[in-house]
Amino acid sequence: MLSNIERLVSVCSLDCPDTCSLIVEKIDEKIVKVTGNPEHPVTKGVICHKVRHTPDKVHHPDRLLYPLKRVGAKGEGTFKRISWEEAYAEIKEKFTAIIDEYGAEAILPYSFYGNMGVINTEGMDRRFFHRLGASQLERSICNAAGSTGYVYTMGKSAGVDPEDTVHSKLIIIWGCNLLSTNMHQAMFLTEARKNGAKIVVIDVHENRTAKWGDWFIPILPGTDAALALGIMHILIEENLLDKAFIDAYTVGFEQLREQARDYTPEKVSALTGVSVDDIKKLARLYGTTTPSFIRIGNGLQHHDNGGMIVRAISCLPALTGQWAHLGGGAVKGNSSFSSFNSFLLERPDLMPQPAPRIINMNQLGRALLEIAEPPVKALFIYNCNPAQVAPEQTKVRNGLLRDDLFTVVHELFMTDTAKYADLVLPATSSFENLDLYSSYWHLYIMLNEPVLQPQGEAKSNFTLFKELAALMDFEEACFQDSEEDMIRQALDNPRNPHLLGITYEGLRQNKWLRAQTNQIAPAYQNPPTPSGKIELFSESLEQQGLSPLPAHVPLQDSKYPLRFVPGPNHQFLNTSLANLPKLQKLEGRPVVYLNVEDAQSRGIQNGDIVKIWNDRGSCRLFASVGQAVLPGVAVTQGLWWEDEELGYISVNALTPDALSDIANGATFFSGTVEVEKA
Repeated sequence: MLSNIERLVSVCSLDCPDTCSLIVEKIDEKIVKVTGNPEHPVTKGVICHKVRHTPDKVHHPDRLLYPLKRVGAKGEGTFKRISWEEAYAEIKEKFTAIIDEYGAEAILPYSFYGNMGVINTEGMDRRFFHRLGASQLERSICNAAGSTGYVYTMGKSAGVDPEDTVHSKLIIIWGCNLLSTNMHQAMFLTEARKNGAKIVVIDVHENRTAKWGDWFIPILPGTDAALALGIMHILIEENLLDKAFIDAYTVGFEQLREQARDYTPEKVSALTGVSVDDIKKLARLYGTTTPSFIRIGNGLQHHDNGGMIVRAISCLPALTGQWAHLGGGAVKGNSSFSSFNSFLLERPDLMPQPAPRIINMNQLGRALLEIAEPPVKALFIYNCNPAQVAPEQTKVRNGLLRDDLFTVVHELFMTDTAKYADLVLPATSSFENLDLYSSYWHLYIMLNEPVLQPQGEAKSNFTLFKELAALMDFEEACFQDSEEDMIRQALDNPRNPHLLGITYEGLRQNKWLRAQTNQIAPAYQNPPTPSGKIELFSESLEQQGLSPLPAHVPLQDSKYPLRFVPGPNHQFLNTSLANLPKLQKLEGRPVVYLNVEDAQSRGIQNGDIVKIWNDRGSCRLFASVGQAVLPGVAVTQGLWWEDEELGYISVNALTPDALSDIANGATFFSGTVEVEKA
């Protein structure tokens, strides 16, 4: 029996910075085991618990294998099987009628990175909708605010090579639950700790990573820029600076000095909930330890002031000259190292002129319910589950219930979103696709070759949109490209020297190749900012009417007494894998973490079922009472699929759809709620 096992190399497709190389074992076209590839320099044979269970996802009994057409009410989930020919005919008929009456802008694609493969995420689909003339989607639900805030300081999305962090002596993990969302960074930091490094965790919740670190500093949500400025205040007042580095590589230090003067430890303590002694201790530790490394997390940016929070933190390494030391600096993301040729991939030149309108994905509910010209009459959803993940969930679902909205969902499962669709089309898993992968954290570009045939009648995003282009009689040559053609085009980016020498042939032979860094100046030298230096003062921000210097702006929503932060959990990735019974059992049940003071004042005890609510909606969760969060804070973890029997509903019924200060990002973590015993 063992002789029948095939062992093949694959890539994890989840939206995770680690982008692991996998060893897939299969018997007779069935995957029986998935493990980490021991040969990969970052994966090193280790993968998370989630991915080890992906065979259960690929071969799940509820997986969609055939096209389906709705025969019941929207949201009810009653469908009948149809053929692909019937599905395609209905799409063409509906799209043609909508375009004739309202124009192509009445059609809206809605997607994100449920699959991180470049070809199946931002390739043929983009070409199709550009050529169609559909409304454009501003895909800013995840990292837009923070990444852009970082770029205003550093010029591009580039920081410390994660492999170098084994040399760090002080590590500050700021708003990032590494053990659940970036475990290989934790592996590098474990090695650093063995060499004497100290690990500090700053977060709103004493999560797994906070407990794993050497020193946990709890902070009130949305006040991180104030803490960063408080650290700057002490560094400057006590002259814990690298003046030579500041003079050579930065602009705006004198203006920053004046800005930081007002952020005394006492003021910052009142804003952040961090004690005066801890603020001083942290600043002095940072100012006297080299190399120091800051891992800037994803959650920080999901606030009204999220872009400025990351901008403020990203200024710190320049003040003490950490960038000049191996293992020193910061990382928010490293996507610049693997920046592909997006023009050739997406072909924006196919769009009509003037370019179609842009709709922000965080405000899908508004787009579907508010009067617009033209109205959104068709929605095409793939790589995403907006009925669960989009904010203001009640608005989103009411919009999806519209009888005059034609909705197509391309999915692996009958998700909460798919239940609202008119047509549900079966999608391949990443194990069934040829695709190109990069990490937004480590520096390896990877090729994924299919290890399975498409299951049932499932089609990849690439195949679906290529066939739709033919259906709509698009004659441009780019719609004849193969996956291999598009991978070659993606790698052909002369503007990115880090891709030099990386070819399709090389990836086929080696499965991964490291981005080129030899003889390329480090990110802090001549960064692509307007000044050519690290910008502590940004004229670009000033021209947009924003503060050119790091600043703390209080969060807007203060209607309810508890600041609400819905973070990720350990077993799911957003809603991916949340339908696997084994992972549900391991995660336990959805809880809300409350400080004992807040719980006692409401008569809530540990384990009680509570109602958590605001004027957007409500849900029922189990209370976890203790000291894991500061008073005035409520934290949940994970997105559980809706379950009427158990009474689960997504916490995004509570989250706002306002946009962040920079780059129109999501503000999931800036809402407020009340909690009462159910």
